[in-house]
Amino acid sequence: MRDHPVSAEQLSQDLLAWYDTHAREMPWRVGPTARASGVRPDPYRIWLSEVMLQQTTVAAVKDYFERFTRRWPRVGDLAAAEDGDVMAEWAGLGYYARARNLLKCARVVAEEFEGVFPDAYEGLIALPGIGPYTAAAISAIAFDRPETVLDGNVERVMARLHDEHEPLPAVKPVLKAHAAHLTPSARPGDYAQAVMDLGATICTPKSPACGICPWRDPCRARVKGTAPELPKKTPKKPKPTRYGFVYLARSAEGDWLLERRPDKGLLGGMLGWPGSEWNDAPTETPPFDADWQDLGAEVRHTFTHFHLILQVRSAELPADFEPRAGQELVRRHDFRPSSLPTVMRKAFDLTRR
Repeated sequence: MRDHPVSAEQLSQDLLAWYDTHAREMPWRVGPTARASGVRPDPYRIWLSEVMLQQTTVAAVKDYFERFTRRWPRVGDLAAAEDGDVMAEWAGLGYYARARNLLKCARVVAEEFEGVFPDAYEGLIALPGIGPYTAAAISAIAFDRPETVLDGNVERVMARLHDEHEPLPAVKPVLKAHAAHLTPSARPGDYAQAVMDLGATICTPKSPACGICPWRDPCRARVKGTAPELPKKTPKKPKPTRYGFVYLARSAEGDWLLERRPDKGLLGGMLGWPGSEWNDAPTETPPFDADWQDLGAEVRHTFTHFHLILQVRSAELPADFEPRAGQELVRRHDFRPSSLPTVMRKAFDLTRR
């Protein structure tokens, strides 16, 4: 690693001094003043927030986090929750495998660790749904261990600070080495949050505010004028488009027919509308014989690896209809559109036009 003109210790101290004044307030965070007075973060809240924040923004997560912690304030409460209740509260956050792993992890912690999270990286990464980044973040933030936390914000900061032009993801090991070199043994939890805050608020993807950055002077990319173009990324392949049909059926009394998706796969374990497979040439497969009406509009939604276009059909349930295995007839007064995954809620919204 190249020697930096400013020592790693000085860089860390400068960033922590900035964080002491500019730390973002978040419902799961213990700020620097409170932490200095002896308040310690709740590992459950740190874990929950980190899982929710995976591939999602802070703004999108706050309301979900507050609802979750009001309903399930401790890991044991979450471990005892019904799967369907947790999946319903998660609806709209996306990446539903996270919710399934959330329950698995809560139950392991409650049953095998008596409700106490392991305090070191090695124990945390062995838990369901916790990968290297999350294990490092929990270990640093909740337990003040000097682990190297590397998310997208930190990658961007490190790439600019050191003017690294090799594209992601190949450059990740180099950026992690830079991040590890700067991680201090004193206040590592505050430092981890500080460097993420720096990327989120100052060293932003577009138009970084270099003039007010605590690392302005030693930043090589600022000096060379390359900051806005870093980090470079390997171009992604175009996303394919898949197609399908979705069927919205309601009884004369206003009850809705829903179907629970298989545990594995997209939207795993979630309740949604019956529908066809999603592929290049889907086949219409209505859940029962009826006079299905084309709503004349389509649902468009984008997942991580593909775009989806759904044709929407609607019909009235026969008076003598009996749900098949995997189907549920949800009473009008119990039906909550907000409990549906986003793509399914988009289809429901078409019925109200």
